[in-house]
Amino acid sequence: MRILVTGGAGFIGSNFVHYVFSQRPDWSVTILDKLTYAGNQENLKGLDASNLKFVKGDICDEQTVDSLVKDCDAVVHFAAESHVDNSLHSPWPFVQTNVVGTYQILEAVRKHGKRLHHISTDEVYGDLELNDPKFTEDTPYNPSSPYSSTKAGSDMLVRAWIRSFGVKATISNCSNNYGPYQHVEKFIPRMITEVLEDRKPKLYGQGQNIRDWIHAEDHSSGVLTILEKGKIGETYMIGANGEKTNKQVLELTLELMGKDATAYEQVADRPGHDLRYGIDASKLRSELGWQPKYTDFKTGLKATIDWYKQNEAWWKSQKAAAEAK
Repeated sequence: MRILVTGGAGFIGSNFVHYVFSQRPDWSVTILDKLTYAGNQENLKGLDASNLKFVKGDICDEQTVDSLVKDCDAVVHFAAESHVDNSLHSPWPFVQTNVVGTYQILEAVRKHGKRLHHISTDEVYGDLELNDPKFTEDTPYNPSSPYSSTKAGSDMLVRAWIRSFGVKATISNCSNNYGPYQHVEKFIPRMITEVLEDRKPKLYGQGQNIRDWIHAEDHSSGVLTILEKGKIGETYMIGANGEKTNKQVLELTLELMGKDATAYEQVADRPGHDLRYGIDASKLRSELGWQPKYTDFKTGLKATIDWYKQNEAWWKSQKAAAEAK
């Protein structure tokens, strides 16, 4: 199997590539990544170079995408701008990468008759009230930010290309990921690295916003399951029943790092901050037989904290720039 992984030097994409090499060592993987601030070739260290090809390039570049898609059997499309705060500050890169880039991928897989799996997010559904049922594949889209709206737009393009042109594609919508190689601007690694640098981490508002956390390895196993077993044209939710308030996550992080659970600062809330996300992954479990490995959030969080402790050289250079921003 020859797969093209877009965004494969980013957080979730690189975790997926590591997972593929551990589970399907005979596959060959080509990575297309623009290496923006969130992409890092260091994420790919230790992989079998004989079965790995890295191409620095933009998914909006028609010629680059066309030539790489032509030479693969399937495309796993992770590449995206994904940070909500950044999308509020500057929406255009999100339109360009998430919408125009996905269009270029779709046209290439249509032209060459290739299999596509498109990675999306639970944020396309908006947010839930505390007593609402979890998101399912049939939940109406209701995005809140430039990030989630452009991801919703990319999902709709994939669905239209499936229906109009017969593109062989599947979609997955996943909940919040955590684990190794996540940029320090994101919530969990930012908290961890603040504590490691002996500063108090910050919490938006009262911290009652709920996210449904999944370890990146479990997301990767879900994507591989869909790529191999998923029904063309279908959407699958990927989640591990990890709903926690931001306050709970922060306090557990502090506790696991040997700090007082109240040793943080509260700051003004994010504009349009979604209240709650929750994923119902029963379709993926029942139809394709998928199961997560990290069913205990505390265990996964402890492993993530340990990784950041052991890999200071990886995150240290990002930290000052992220905090200044």
